[in-house]
Amino acid sequence: MITIALSKGRIFDDILPLLKSAGIEVLDDPEQSRKLILDTNQSDVRVLLVRATDVPTYVQYGGADMGVVGKDTLLESGNSFGSNAGVAGLYQPLDLQIAKCRISVAVRDGFDYAAAMKQGSRMTVATKYVAIARDFFASKGVHVDLIKLYGSMELAPLTGLADAIVDLVSTGNTLKANHLTEVERIMDISSHLVVNQTALKLKQAPIRKIIDAFAVAVKNRTENQD
Repeated sequence: MITIALSKGRIFDDILPLLKSAGIEVLDDPEQSRKLILDTNQSDVRVLLVRATDVPTYVQYGGADMGVVGKDTLLESGNSFGSNAGVAGLYQPLDLQIAKCRISVAVRDGFDYAAAMKQGSRMTVATKYVAIARDFFASKGVHVDLIKLYGSMELAPLTGLADAIVDLVSTGNTLKANHLTEVERIMDISSHLVVNQTALKLKQAPIRKIIDAFAVAVKNRTENQD
């Protein structure tokens, strides 16, 4: 049995064509079903529905053989990045180029970000990406006080809780609607395939088949977009 850990939402929707390229079709709609383990048209493949932040943990400790997770989650959870990462049993073979967005710094309209970013200054930043934010501002020699939030990040600058936020941005429409301005892009984000290294050894043939099918599908889609 091959178990694939996925999260609901954009990643789940975007991975369906790639699964289909590997001959795998999920039989249940996660938005309609209360099931957390979904059957597929392959009797030896199932999908596990977990929170996005839990995908690396399930794969790392063998609760799932493979999974799909955003680069932001991998970096924030402390996993080194790259195809040869080898961090505590987690192998990262493919950037799937799906669920693309970016992590950016945003401030309220009219805030003097350039002045706040002068070396030696101090700024308060709200984010759920504490590790990423800390590394980014440290690289610029800026001292920041970090406040961890889990949602409604846009409220922080508007209420005076923080000078800036570090958050995922897709279209930027939510920022604009709340009178915030994206002032700096930290990194581009996409979703990656992660595989349990022990599972890769014990179930090499079926897992490699899925990895190879994904790789071909990603390559073909990229070439068609170019």
